[in-house]
Amino acid sequence: MAERHDNPSGEDSLIARYFKPLATDPGAFGLEDDAAALRAAGEDIVVTTDAIVEGVHFLSNDPPDTLARKALRVNLSDIAAKGAVPAGFVLTLAVRKADESWLKPFARALGEDAADFGCPLLGGDTVATPGPLMISITAFGRLPQGKMVHRAGARAGDRVFVTGTIGDAALGLDVLQGGPVAAALADDAAGRDFLAARYRVPQPRNALAHAVRAHASAAMDVSDGLAGDLAKLCEASGVTAVINVPSVPLSSAAAGLLARKAIGIETLVAGGDDYELLCAVPGDRADAFLREARQAKVTVTAIGGLIAGSSPPSFLDGQGRELKLKRLSYSHF
Repeated sequence: MAERHDNPSGEDSLIARYFKPLATDPGAFGLEDDAAALRAAGEDIVVTTDAIVEGVHFLSNDPPDTLARKALRVNLSDIAAKGAVPAGFVLTLAVRKADESWLKPFARALGEDAADFGCPLLGGDTVATPGPLMISITAFGRLPQGKMVHRAGARAGDRVFVTGTIGDAALGLDVLQGGPVAAALADDAAGRDFLAARYRVPQPRNALAHAVRAHASAAMDVSDGLAGDLAKLCEASGVTAVINVPSVPLSSAAAGLLARKAIGIETLVAGGDDYELLCAVPGDRADAFLREARQAKVTVTAIGGLIAGSSPPSFLDGQGRELKLKRLSYSHF
């Protein structure tokens, strides 16, 4: 995303107008170079990347400000799950045309989130495409050397925690697409708006990063569905899990739909796009983890525990009976 001053092109003008003001880190060099520089004195740099594509991760009529926030926040969620703090990001933006009515709110929202989360723009690229809109962000985080929290590392006896509430985003997508959830909430505008917002604008739990780094034996963010992502963490760690489904935290909107049998539990635990944190915490660290979470003002809930074994995680109902899930997560392929 380097800006050129000799015979500036349309791309250069677009970058200078909308994205140069976001490049506040000295290592971005005002977007006037072909690369950025991050200093890492005694630290490790964590790198993560996610792309969101029109028609796959967002709807064509989603507002541009929500797209900017979602594109950055899904990456910030990964940074938080590693126990790191944001350091900066690079942006690749593929658009059909340079439309000021779209670019202006997109850049404004991206700049606001970059400032709020302490994650400045460092560079990137803008390209034209005849296909769907695509926004790809690579984000960088910092943490002390050797302290990154992996998927692997969990042990039998660890407790399983999740942040926030689970399943709202999947319901929000259904609302925006006019599906059964939208019909079930026909008389509840506030519920529809809440769920749609949870789909469009994730809430990354970066305030919990220190607690994750200090206390979790393994962690990841929930992007493809709680059930499927838990299975990934268990496989990487060589354990399995027993989850008490009534303990899975739900919003009032989701709980109401479940109680009315408008949805099933599988919709919530396998739906994806939650961008909450899933953490395995040793039993003797659980109280400290909960205490730090309260101090960080992040809600965390214990939903089960890890045991020895290689079978898929078990999800138990209120009577201790295992629920058979037909699917565990969202899959691109």
